[in-house]
Amino acid sequence: MKVKTVAYSVLAALITAASAQTMAAPIEIKVWRHDTNEKEINASKAAVERFNKSQDKYKVVMEMIPEGAYTETINAAALAGKLPCALDMDQPVVPNFAWAGNLIALDNLIPSELLSQLNSVGKGTYKGKVYSVGQFDVSLALFSRKSVLKKYGLREATLEKPYTLEEFNHVLETLKQSGEFRYPFDINTSWSGEWYSYGFGPFLESFGGDEINRSNYVESEGVLNGEDAVKFGNWMQSLVKDKYIDRKPTDDKGFLQGKVAIHYNGSWAVGDMTKAYGDDLAIMPVPDFGHGPVIGGGSWHWGISKACPNKEGAAQWLSFLITPEEIAAMSNATSLIPNTQAAADMTENYKVGGKWRVFYEYSKAFAKMRPETPAYPVITSSFEKAMNDILDGSDVQESLDKAVDAIDRNISDNNGYGFSK
Repeated sequence: MKVKTVAYSVLAALITAASAQTMAAPIEIKVWRHDTNEKEINASKAAVERFNKSQDKYKVVMEMIPEGAYTETINAAALAGKLPCALDMDQPVVPNFAWAGNLIALDNLIPSELLSQLNSVGKGTYKGKVYSVGQFDVSLALFSRKSVLKKYGLREATLEKPYTLEEFNHVLETLKQSGEFRYPFDINTSWSGEWYSYGFGPFLESFGGDEINRSNYVESEGVLNGEDAVKFGNWMQSLVKDKYIDRKPTDDKGFLQGKVAIHYNGSWAVGDMTKAYGDDLAIMPVPDFGHGPVIGGGSWHWGISKACPNKEGAAQWLSFLITPEEIAAMSNATSLIPNTQAAADMTENYKVGGKWRVFYEYSKAFAKMRPETPAYPVITSSFEKAMNDILDGSDVQESLDKAVDAIDRNISDNNGYGFSK
């Protein structure tokens, strides 16, 4: 009897332990994301629900932070040691957060097959390591009307054959001389802030320059103020001098109102353009200014904070988000460009033959990240200042030299931000 009693006691203890484990609450994974448009927020909330139902070990709890104060909120939380487990970030700030010690590398936390499937714009890096992953991107393009191009005998540029610098100059001159458009081209000079690096930085790179030397990330000298960069600056300045663009437009609606022939804009604007022009809308790649077409890459990404007590759970959340099914779900809900081919195949808009497939192709072929360095905040602000001065008529070389001085001084003051020559 004694042996049976012991056996029953052990069995009862095991059953009790198993029941307790089954009934234990899942480990909470606190995440932050910026509060943006309703479609994207609802898509994120739906993803949280699917993740929480897909397993019972972890429970993601998501908090929305106002977008206008988002970066400041992250910085304050980092100083106070109160960052959440996972957070989304605008990709250009990722290297700075990584350098500051607020993020952990994801290379050994997320399965390699998931990381490798992402297009380049879906991975945020610092010093060769991946610190963030993104589900989606947007794409820059030239928008025009097929009827306008045909009317003036102008070729519609294609993925395989973008406009060259010489051809594009001819296009702008032809449209200007037609008398139909006071300003034939719109590059959104009424916008400010990040648009300058995101929108104009690629033009600079296509001319052969850059905002920083990407072989070492410790100097802008020679690349932001070199011969190719000066050619770029002169061309940008000529757009104003030749009245191809309005330096200070009242808004960005000129193309939609028929006042502008070609609008340099992002895929985010295609909905309104399609409503305005339907099948007459021409979506074309950016020009090749000599070193291949380039567009800005990198949108909102997810990363894991160094302070996260449950990094494995946070990594499972990020891994879940970048599966093809979840990327496709986000794209179908928001119309944003999916960051993998497998996900694109699952969408109506971006699959082969989809109405916006061309944006996926532009992103994959031409997208280049903004400089992935902790110095990016000073790079982008210095570049914006130089571009505004150039567009306002200041000496191109002098304006670029001033930007280089500010950038290189900041990098030197911060001991190269972890990079060295």
